[in-house]
Amino acid sequence: MKENSTNRPATKTAAHDSRATPGLKALWGGRTERKAFLQYWVIDAFQNGVDLTLFYGMKLLTADMCSALGARLGLFAMPRWHKGAIKKARSNLARLLPDMPEGEREALIMRNWANQGRLMTEFSVVMRMAADRRRVERIGTQHLIDAAGRGPVILVGLHLGNWELITSIVTSLGIIPGISYEPPRGRARRWIAGRVRLQAGSDLLPPGRSGARPMLKRLRDGGVVSIFCDEGFKGKIRGPFLGRTPHLDGNLALVARLARHTHASICPVYTIRSNDSARFQFHALPPIKLPGGNASDAQIIADVLLLNSVIEPIVRAHLDQWYFLDNAL
Repeated sequence: MKENSTNRPATKTAAHDSRATPGLKALWGGRTERKAFLQYWVIDAFQNGVDLTLFYGMKLLTADMCSALGARLGLFAMPRWHKGAIKKARSNLARLLPDMPEGEREALIMRNWANQGRLMTEFSVVMRMAADRRRVERIGTQHLIDAAGRGPVILVGLHLGNWELITSIVTSLGIIPGISYEPPRGRARRWIAGRVRLQAGSDLLPPGRSGARPMLKRLRDGGVVSIFCDEGFKGKIRGPFLGRTPHLDGNLALVARLARHTHASICPVYTIRSNDSARFQFHALPPIKLPGGNASDAQIIADVLLLNSVIEPIVRAHLDQWYFLDNAL
């Protein structure tokens, strides 16, 4: 039985993909066209087959077995094929945790590799995990129920633990969020991600700037949207600020502007993995209401600093589970 109920939007938007499909004539075109054809229909198709085989094959495993396999894959793959990312992660940890002994920082990085591997394989069992109350402890859900009962809500998510659990837990409360997200590049991975998020009960909105208008409308209608405010963009960390100069380029500023235009409550939500396992804690923090003021740049800067003061300590406390640890500061 659901713990609360809200009106559900009537339609969903499929995962967005703006890339053109090369036709057969590209095979007899120039070098660039021929390369695009072979990349799409041969190399990508093979990778898509591998991704789909793994996705459905791992559904046969228990959640614990599936997650443990992912941890091993992460520990195997990261040091072999992601050396640039590892260099950035080490640099970030030296800057963020200067007093931690180097050996402990290396252990933290390895836990991060394992978490990234678990994330990939847990796509196969994430719905099963979310439905298991013994596997995912829920903390603070009443904050969400109360906020959604009062008016529009912006869920501020964090890429910690396994954030794919968030939507399933939120929708089980009868709260249906609209999510704008950047789909993965691979066709199969894009399909898998979209399928999982739709099965979780969310409404998929267009990515990037094109999603801002549907979000604004949804909030003005009293609905709920979900925006992740820790973000890596083109390999660089945009949020949280982590001691850097605040700016208005990322999702923190988007949340602040949307909240000021719609008087929405802002509810931070995240998951934490327990003891390097397939067990989690889901946290919903008390809602944030922005203080009075206009939407000037100076006011928005003050707003993003307020929001950053809430999410940054959480990220810093769980760097071993943070997806963007290996992006550049």
